[in-house]
Amino acid sequence: MSLGALRPSPLVEQATEHLREQITGGEWPVGTKLPGETTLAKSLGVGRSTVREALRALAGAGLVQARQGAGVFVIATKPREDWATRLRQAAITDVYEVRMLVEVEAARLAAQRRTDDDIAALHDALARRREAANSGSPSNPSNSGNAAFVEADIALHEAVVAAAHNPVLTGMFTEFVPVLKRRLLDLVDLLDLRSDDPNHGDEGHTALINAVVQGNAEAAGRALRDELEQTLALLHSL
Repeated sequence: MSLGALRPSPLVEQATEHLREQITGGEWPVGTKLPGETTLAKSLGVGRSTVREALRALAGAGLVQARQGAGVFVIATKPREDWATRLRQAAITDVYEVRMLVEVEAARLAAQRRTDDDIAALHDALARRREAANSGSPSNPSNSGNAAFVEADIALHEAVVAAAHNPVLTGMFTEFVPVLKRRLLDLVDLLDLRSDDPNHGDEGHTALINAVVQGNAEAAGRALRDELEQTLALLHSL
C-alpha cells in the first residue's frame, strides 16, 4: 500500500497526519503491527528520523505503542484528548474548582517564597488592574474595556503563581489561562459586573497581595479562596 510522497514542509507534521489518517480511517485496525521505519520512510518519501518522530507523536496521542523487539502496534483508533482540549471542553465550574486547588496553594507558597522582585511585580500587577478598571466609562464599561480588565486581572493571578517559584504550578496555571480569559469575559459581560463597580473585586485582590507581601501564608490562601468562591457562586447562578 502506497501512502503517497509528502511535500517538503513541515515533514514531521505531515508524516504524523498521514499515519494518523491510516489509523483513524481503519486502514490499520487495533492490534495491527505497523510497517517498519524503512518501509514507512520509503512510502512517505521521508527519512527514517522523520518517521521516528511521527511515531512518537502518535504514541503521545495514545494511538500506537512500541513493543521492544516486536515493533510498533496500533492500540487505539481515536486519539487521546490532551489536557488543553479537555480544559476547553470542560464546564467552567469544573475548571474553577480545580483552579481553586492550584491557586490557593500557590498563594500560600508565594507568601513563603516571594522575593523583592516578586513583591515589585505584585504591586505593579495590582496597579495595572486598577488602571484597567478606570480606563473605561464608570457607568458603561466597553467590551474592549472589559477585555483589558480581565487581562489585567489574570495577569495579577499569574504574578501570584509565579511568586510561588514552582514550575509545575506555573505550568498548570498557564494551561488554565486561555479558558479563563474567554469565560471570565463572558461572565463580566453577561452579569454586567462592572456597571456599578468598575474595579470589581479590588478589595479582595488587595487583601491577597498584602498577605503575600507580608508573608502571611494563611491569609493569602484565605483571601484567594474567598475571591474564587465568590466567582464560583456567580457561575453556579447562571
